[in-house]
Amino acid sequence: MTTLKETFIDVLKSFVPLSLLITILQFTVVFLPMDVFIDFILGAILASVGIYLFLLGIEVGLSPVGEMVGQSLSKTGKLSLILGFGFLLGFVVTIAEPGVQVLSNQVEFVSGGDVPGVVLLLFVSLGVGIFVALSLLRMIFNISLLKLLGAGYMAIFILALVTPPSFVPIALDAGGATTGAMAVPFILSLGVGVTSVLSKKANSSESFGLIALASVGPVIAVLLLGVIYG
Repeated sequence: MTTLKETFIDVLKSFVPLSLLITILQFTVVFLPMDVFIDFILGAILASVGIYLFLLGIEVGLSPVGEMVGQSLSKTGKLSLILGFGFLLGFVVTIAEPGVQVLSNQVEFVSGGDVPGVVLLLFVSLGVGIFVALSLLRMIFNISLLKLLGAGYMAIFILALVTPPSFVPIALDAGGATTGAMAVPFILSLGVGVTSVLSKKANSSESFGLIALASVGPVIAVLLLGVIYG
């Protein structure tokens, strides 16, 4: 019951201010056609309901499963299994991320089909999957997060010099699109599950480093895609 109430309040905090602002603008400055304004109100209500159910599903099902999967993989003690499933889970959850799908469709539309949305989606998902596995490797061997992030951003700067300029903003958008409501909770919970088994006591802050590295992966992947297309 507490989860239902907290999720409902979070959704209200997200939609009510925007809806009120649009309503004020409608009757003071913008004066949209009334049918368009009514469509906006109906759309906002439907979107609120959809996001409420979506977030509730993540809170009740996705996050606990991610944590249990991380614990189960760590208990096997097999490095190849942990890294392999880490890559696979990062890849699959990124494909399911709505923000990444929207970005890939928009890029295909703007480029006139020169950059297929499916190709961009696959490259972004590969980037996340590889760097999720790399993040798990970092947690297992206690590798410095700053060093890995430094190496990652150095690679981004070098690739940005040789890739077509039009791919640089797409790559940066891809890094942001992967930090959405689907990928972040699952990757965080996966990291928490892994650290709870590998460490003497669970250190949830390690999983935030996992998100930081996972965001670098798609940027590098899209820049590499730009080099290929260039």
